[in-house]
Amino acid sequence: MASDMVTVKTEDGKSFQCFIARAAQTPASVIVVIQEIFGITEWLKSYANDLAKAGFTAIVPDMFFRLEPNLKLDDNDPRDLEKAFKCYGEFDQAQGVKDLQAAVNYARSMDGSSGKVGCVGFCLGGLMAFQMACNSDVDTTVAYYAGGIDTKVNEADKIRRPILLHFAENDKFIPTPVLKQVADKLATVELATVQTYPNMDHAFARIGGHAYDKDAAALANKRTVEFFKQNLG
Repeated sequence: MASDMVTVKTEDGKSFQCFIARAAQTPASVIVVIQEIFGITEWLKSYANDLAKAGFTAIVPDMFFRLEPNLKLDDNDPRDLEKAFKCYGEFDQAQGVKDLQAAVNYARSMDGSSGKVGCVGFCLGGLMAFQMACNSDVDTTVAYYAGGIDTKVNEADKIRRPILLHFAENDKFIPTPVLKQVADKLATVELATVQTYPNMDHAFARIGGHAYDKDAAALANKRTVEFFKQNLG
C-alpha cells in the first residue's frame, strides 16, 4: 500500500488535488471518498488507507478547492467549525457533482485501475455521494448520514446502480420524521439498501469525533467494504 497526492483536471480547465491510497495488488477497483465539511483530514486519509488494505485504491478529492484549496479544518475548534459551515453554505453542489465526475473519470483510467469506480461520502459527502448515484455513471455508491438528503431524495428514481445508505437513528441533523420520509422513498427504489443505527448520532463513524462509536462504525464500515466487494469485485 502506498499513498501520495494526484492532480485531477476539471471540464472547465481547473484542477484539484486528491489524496490517494493505492491497493497493493492491481488492477484494483477505485473508491472516490467524498469529504465532510472539514476538508481532507487525517481521519479521511486513514479511512482511505483502510480501503486500500481491503484491496481498493482510494482517492479523496479536495472538494472545496473552488472556495479555498487545501482546507483541513478541526471540528473541535470553534473558528474552524464556523469556517466549515460557511464553506458548506457557499458550496455549489451542482458544480461539485461535475468535479466529482472528473475524479471518477480519472479513477477509471488511472494506472492500476480495474475501470470500476465506487463513491463513498460522509455528511455533506454522503449527500454528494447520493447525488452521484442519481446523476453520474459511478458504478456503486455508499452514503453515510447524508445531511440534506430530504431536499434531493425525489431524484432517487434516477438511480440505476446499487447504493447503500447508513443513517443514525438519533441524528440531530436528520430528525426522525425526515429520516422516515427518506427511508419510505428509498424503499421504493430496488437498488437502494438502507441501514439504520439505533442510539447513534450524526458522524458516528468519524474517529475522534464527539459522536464516534467504535462498534457502530466498525459495523457500518464492514457493511461498506462487503457492499463494494459485491458490486465492484
